[in-house]
Amino acid sequence: MKVLYAIQATGNGHISRAREIVPLLQQKCELDILISGTQADVDLPFAVKFRFKGISLIYNNKGALSLLKTAGQLKLKQIKKEIAQLPVEEYDLVINDFEPISAWACKMKKIPCISLSHQAAVANKFSPKPRVKDLAGELVLRYFAPCQEKFGFHFQQYDENIFSPVIRSQIRNATIQNGNHYTVYLPSYHHTYLLKQLSRYKNAYWHIFTRDIKEALKIGNCYICPIQNENFIESMAGSKGVLCGAGFEGPAEALYLKKKLMVIPIAGQYEQHCNAEALKRMGIPVIKHLSKKYHVFIQNWINEESHIKIDFPDITESIIDLIIEKYLFVKSNFPGIIRNIYTTKKAS
Repeated sequence: MKVLYAIQATGNGHISRAREIVPLLQQKCELDILISGTQADVDLPFAVKFRFKGISLIYNNKGALSLLKTAGQLKLKQIKKEIAQLPVEEYDLVINDFEPISAWACKMKKIPCISLSHQAAVANKFSPKPRVKDLAGELVLRYFAPCQEKFGFHFQQYDENIFSPVIRSQIRNATIQNGNHYTVYLPSYHHTYLLKQLSRYKNAYWHIFTRDIKEALKIGNCYICPIQNENFIESMAGSKGVLCGAGFEGPAEALYLKKKLMVIPIAGQYEQHCNAEALKRMGIPVIKHLSKKYHVFIQNWINEESHIKIDFPDITESIIDLIIEKYLFVKSNFPGIIRNIYTTKKAS
């Protein structure tokens, strides 16, 4: 069985998840890997057959999604060419982690394409959504990387085919300690802005991780650290708490490590606002930004000691087996029309 695993590389979560999924797929099938996007700080330590620039989301230095910058870096002719030339017809199955090039190539050529992503769970009608609907955000979740079957990861199981997060082995095996520092990962903010805001809290020490520097430096009660996987994990596992964006993998790892958590969803990023709503319902404090308006909320969070107790069992291999078994079942029972089945919507 020949499988293409397509990964979105905007942000680190998709790559971190792929580090756990790829070895499992390699054991069970003949596997090729595709990566598109240009903003991940984490490398994938496996051979990659296809690399595309794809579509990356661009943010300003205060954490808001910049639609102008995002639109400015799009090369529509190149994207269209990549979709047309990607040989998805050479594969029995494409497993897609919110990657648009392979998803649209499969849609055009009627190749089985299964979504295995956090976005698949966020888009589910039973998953938490913010009170203020975002039509553009909903359209992105639906059409950015369209797939015929959806298997999703979320903080809780809101519906069938929604599973607990994929927690990296390095996190599961980390030595957990309760230090006196807070680990900060807010990559959509510039570190100078974070330094200005967080240095106000004199009773806290901050490890601020950023892609903007090459060597660590200490300024007052803040350590500014370059993003390096082992150092970040050590900092988070040994922290008193974690302040991060309302992505998925970061908060999930902090919760798994039983760390005090506060999140800031990126302005204009609908998926993060959906995550923030889910976390808020679990009791996690959510703030909109770091400005003076929220100083009291941050100070209260620093002073409190409450933690959310949650367990994320390691069921990744079972999910992979479920996907492969479902594909093989359909193929064996409906020979010759497997591709058409995946492009036909259920009557319900």
